[in-house]
Amino acid sequence: MMKTFLDNNFLLETSTAQQLYHEQAEGLPIIDYHCHLEPRLVAEDYRFRSITELWLGGDHYKWRAMRTNGVDERLITGDASDWEKFQAWAATVPYAMRNPLYHWTHLELRTAFGINKPLNPETAREIYDETNDRLQHDPNMTARGLMRHYGVELVCTTDDPIDDLRWHKQVREEGFEIRMLPAWRPDKAMSVENTEAFNKYVNRLAEVADLDIKDFQTFADALQRRHDFFHQQGSRLSDHGINEFYAEPYKETEINAIFNAVRQGKDLCDEDVRKFKSHMLYLFACQDCEAGWTQQFHYGAMRNNNSRMMQALGPDTGYDSIGQSHTALAMSRFLDRLASEGRLTKTILYNLNPADNAMVATMLGNFQDGTVPGKIQWGSGWWFLDQKDGIEQQLNTLSLLGLLSRFVGMLTDSRSFLSYPRHEYFRRILCNLVGRDIEQGEMPYEGYERTRINQMIQDICYYNAKQYFQF
Repeated sequence: MMKTFLDNNFLLETSTAQQLYHEQAEGLPIIDYHCHLEPRLVAEDYRFRSITELWLGGDHYKWRAMRTNGVDERLITGDASDWEKFQAWAATVPYAMRNPLYHWTHLELRTAFGINKPLNPETAREIYDETNDRLQHDPNMTARGLMRHYGVELVCTTDDPIDDLRWHKQVREEGFEIRMLPAWRPDKAMSVENTEAFNKYVNRLAEVADLDIKDFQTFADALQRRHDFFHQQGSRLSDHGINEFYAEPYKETEINAIFNAVRQGKDLCDEDVRKFKSHMLYLFACQDCEAGWTQQFHYGAMRNNNSRMMQALGPDTGYDSIGQSHTALAMSRFLDRLASEGRLTKTILYNLNPADNAMVATMLGNFQDGTVPGKIQWGSGWWFLDQKDGIEQQLNTLSLLGLLSRFVGMLTDSRSFLSYPRHEYFRRILCNLVGRDIEQGEMPYEGYERTRINQMIQDICYYNAKQYFQF
């Protein structure tokens, strides 16, 4: 018997999977501990002018699909009207079947607007008008209202050390019941491969930290001041977007000389760049450990591959891909140095290339120390991998090579206030995997074990993150 698309038991293949999802996972709050929401929109309780602004603005996932479908750039990031852009997306959706965008699109329409019909050229105008009417007239269809609607308890944004965090302070002072905390993203402070950009950044850091940066030590002091400021504003989490891990041998005197050379406007050789990045990763890790934070590492992206479009549109516009790197040894050396010195804080590793799955899953066990359950975590399927196959691979590999029960679960990694159904998507996939094992006799489901499995589902979906981060 054919199932109905996106029905109440979507992705849930067995009765046990359905029971696990509906009774254990479905109603749990959301802790979205890594996202790219614009804090200003939360502070202003922003009301979006149209579904196009809410849905297509900044969504490079959709932009890539539209380009692949032959849509002109004017209808993607150009000066076309909101209706024209939405119409172009609606014409692309039927060609996106079996792409996660197809599932996400219809999950978002259903969960946010109660729309159960497929989006296509025939339904585009009706859905456009219906969603826009709700966005304009429903008092709950604002940035904060959407967060409430989806049961969000807490979000962590992604913020540069030089950010003044004004919007986070405003949200906190206004007493908004959903906590919005900053997360420290200091990538620009180690990007010495671009001399001009790095020096501009250091100059701005000096202003914000109110410190004259004369050498590497005062540079490190300025970063520590900002780290302290982030801590005062509630941050307990850092995040690093790196191509690969860096663990080159170096001397302190070399780092001082490299910093001075960059400040003098000199371009660095690759060896010096890698040494500087190695020290900065270590410095950041020490800061996080001292403050009791969790550190996250997202590695393995090849960014901004299309130079012409990078010049036209800038970064994060849909021209990135999965990279290849031989980073296992550097990752091990980096973590080992910290562990040997007693400076390895809670750590989450995210790989973008699925070829690294087993490596990362086994790396975790090398540095667990018994102080915190799941102290070293393998992060959920990220970016190109946060789809059904990628999530299943991550869950299966973690189950085989680690402890799935201690996993801190899903996040959106998104700029959109409509992306929270990704948590539902993840929860359904998780419950389906566990339910399938139970029905195949691979896991017991009675007595103590039934209670343990039910708790495991709840823990992965919510409670593990709540305990792990201690926000």
